[in-house]
Amino acid sequence: DDAQAKERWFMQKFGVERLFTPDDPCCSTKGAVVTNIAHIPAALSAVMRANATMPDFDSEGSLALKPWFGSDQGIALPDGLAIPVVEAVAPYNEQVHQVNRQIGVIAPRQALKDASGASQMDAKTQVSSLHGASMLEAATRSLEANVGLALLHEFGGENDEKLIDVAIAGFVNLHGTPELAAAQAAREAGNAPNAILAAAASIIGPKRQRAARDAAKWMIERFSAAGLTSALDENFDIARIDVSGCEPLFTDTRDLRAEAMLAGLAERRVRSVLVRWLTSQPAHPTGDAVLAAITTTLAWGPLMRKRISRVTAESLPWWSMLFGTLIGASADASRHRPDGFCGFTTQALLNERSLTEICFAALLNLAPGPNDLFAFKTLVGLLLTNGPGAISAQGAKGAVSADGPESPERVQLNKALVGFLSHTGYTHGGNGYEGIAFLMDAFRETALDDPSKPGHGVDLRSLAERSVERYAQYKARQKHAGSLDIAKLPGVNHPVFKDRPVNHDPREVFIADLSEKRGEYNVFHACYRELVQALFEAGVSRNVYCVNVDAVIAALLLKMLWQPLQRGELTETDLETAAFTIFLYPRMLGCAAEIDDHLNRGRNMDTRTPASQCRFVA
Repeated sequence: DDAQAKERWFMQKFGVERLFTPDDPCCSTKGAVVTNIAHIPAALSAVMRANATMPDFDSEGSLALKPWFGSDQGIALPDGLAIPVVEAVAPYNEQVHQVNRQIGVIAPRQALKDASGASQMDAKTQVSSLHGASMLEAATRSLEANVGLALLHEFGGENDEKLIDVAIAGFVNLHGTPELAAAQAAREAGNAPNAILAAAASIIGPKRQRAARDAAKWMIERFSAAGLTSALDENFDIARIDVSGCEPLFTDTRDLRAEAMLAGLAERRVRSVLVRWLTSQPAHPTGDAVLAAITTTLAWGPLMRKRISRVTAESLPWWSMLFGTLIGASADASRHRPDGFCGFTTQALLNERSLTEICFAALLNLAPGPNDLFAFKTLVGLLLTNGPGAISAQGAKGAVSADGPESPERVQLNKALVGFLSHTGYTHGGNGYEGIAFLMDAFRETALDDPSKPGHGVDLRSLAERSVERYAQYKARQKHAGSLDIAKLPGVNHPVFKDRPVNHDPREVFIADLSEKRGEYNVFHACYRELVQALFEAGVSRNVYCVNVDAVIAALLLKMLWQPLQRGELTETDLETAAFTIFLYPRMLGCAAEIDDHLNRGRNMDTRTPASQCRFVA
């Protein structure tokens, strides 16, 4: 029988004509038929009343929904939807209290070989994402916002960006430090940029940040116990903080780094309950305590919302030191002075300059214009991550795996960054220069003055045709010589975007559209679009190849550097170093996200390849 036949059978059996509902309580002394499980209690009561049988006990409570947990995600809900949370019955109430006292998220551990909880790549579009944000969106954000995305799992707001500016800027000037000496020695020995930065990172070990991490732990304990919900709450009563054990956060003498960072926070009008508490105490705060107050303020929202773990929050001071050190180490030792860095005074670094401006100056030793900063931050966003399969990410994850993430306090974050750096090189990282070298060769004989002017006077069509002719001759020579090793044009074609009559890399299209909306022009990007068309029309390609994202990176970087290069302020060697280093800056952030993710989720030695899957070749 079907369900309706069964309903009719029961209705005949009970002697009722209709289904029971609260609005139409149709029942008999024999029973009632309901189709909604929520109506059963009312139906039972009605049938009992029909039998003149009342409850043995007075009613107590209600059958309304009584959630033990709830979150409105900050949305103001109407009364009908804003269901109040009630205390659970014993023994579950104590378990709920324990969960509510837990600070931050705890992720289940699992093997993370070739896997990540931080990044992924869309196989169809080739657009990677980090913590749910695509690299196209990241390309529209500031460098500071992408620092937040990497470690806090969200971009954050203006106040967060100011905190990040001060936290990292406090460590870029390496004058008189062993890490600068190590980086400079590596530079003078002829090492590539990744090895130079690795030399500096190796020195920022656990002891260098232990005091700041201990301060962060203390602050998390005390401010959570005091009931702080928002680290930006200007009305929070700091007198509620239990100050026992705070002595290591203060010193009897002035700490110049602490004072400079606090002055920078004040000048930028940063809001922070933790900084306000720190500066209200009678003693002088240490530089480590100021750094901990900044990073704990940054972490507080994601920590309370259980977006990040406590381990992540307590690691932020170390990350700030490492990021500042690597940015600083990318600049020659001569640009580190007692009172400033790369032409910026210490006061300007902490009080005014953005992290984007500081990185640009460290990279190129030039004062950036607005268009330069746009191109720079666009490059950083595009290059943050390429998923856990990238060699650089594997190096970082392997370093965490080898230390043992199941004992996170033993993982050396600086060594993990060295793992990322050792897994970059002239092919993975430094290959961005190939596109620049191609463009420089193509434009060498032109009188191009400003690549941002649409009226540049260069015949791009003729230039593209000459490049195609040279490439066709090269291919013919190689084939005539019987060589199958034919180099490809850098920045042209892509293994995924290649089967349509006219192909497009969605990342290139996005940047082109973004630039057009801003009213910006890039002659090098335009040249690449002419080139793929000329390749097809000359019969060198069977269809119109796509301009890939590597070409966009080369075009953006060369646009920034073209005029300084023409003025002789930069050499081609400087350009190659810049192309490599500009890959390392964003990938440093993306690999930090992988390191942090593996630290929280991974298992010891989980990136090993089983012996059964290894091959011997002879």
